[in-house]
Amino acid sequence: MELMGLLLFTLVCVLVGYFAMRHTRPAHEARQLESRLQRPQPPSEEILRDKLKQERGLGSGLGWFYNLGLMQKLEQSLWQAGIYRRVSDVLLLMLLMFGAGVTIGAALWQEPLFAIALGSGLAILPMLYVRLKRKRRLKRFVQQLPFALDLIKSSLEAGHSLLRGLQVVVGEFEDPIATEFRSVIEQTRLGFPLPRALEEMLKRVPDDDLRLLIVAVRVQSEVGSSLAVIIERLAEIVRIRHRLAAQVRALTAQARMSGWVVAALPVILLAAFSVIQPSYTHTLFYEPGGQRLLKIAATLDVLAFLSIRKLLKVKY
Repeated sequence: MELMGLLLFTLVCVLVGYFAMRHTRPAHEARQLESRLQRPQPPSEEILRDKLKQERGLGSGLGWFYNLGLMQKLEQSLWQAGIYRRVSDVLLLMLLMFGAGVTIGAALWQEPLFAIALGSGLAILPMLYVRLKRKRRLKRFVQQLPFALDLIKSSLEAGHSLLRGLQVVVGEFEDPIATEFRSVIEQTRLGFPLPRALEEMLKRVPDDDLRLLIVAVRVQSEVGSSLAVIIERLAEIVRIRHRLAAQVRALTAQARMSGWVVAALPVILLAAFSVIQPSYTHTLFYEPGGQRLLKIAATLDVLAFLSIRKLLKVKY
């Protein structure tokens, strides 16, 4: 009964975390836009402390943690993922899931290391969710960008201004590119120069292709040239980069699959032998020497997986 209660508590924590970390839109579009336009600028150290105590409610004990820049990066990742939650909510969720994991691990195994490992694994799930959402959102933005550039180019050739071209993109496309360009338009209405508003968007969407567009707009505003021709060439360059990225993924697909096989095969074999012939794995789970070998093997397996992933990251 105690184990069932612990499992139920963990399930509740996971469900609460899932619904808390889901991408929720405000009730009205104006409210969402206001939230995005209030993105904080890098404040002074004194403002950071006040914000840490008052808005996030974390107390002065985590002041050193905030000064390391980790919480700023987490906040930035939340914005880039389109998750409009406070950092304190995410940290509280991670703390709850860590406590649930440690409690269940202590109930299942007498080894403190296993309990801490289970707690750490559950605590890192919100971060993995944020990273996954951020990756998907940025990927979706990059996929929409060439078509948005084509539409902007057509608007410029028709005699409209760049700002009007951005408004056309907002009306024709979906999130995330429509949301980001809408924020740019609203910032220009509040008095921001268009290049500055685009640079602010680059902070929310850190993409190299978007950086090329911002450079083109800034050069055109300072030097003067045919922006439609520049954007047409830029759309072609973005498509070439996308084709190159697809080719790289195709060429490294076998090696990436090998990394997953290397990481998963020992775990699958160990689980299979535990069910088919438990006597084979009895030494690993119940003998001190076997437990040490199991810890070493798990560490080496994780290191091998991370090494393969590092080697397969191609920068171009």
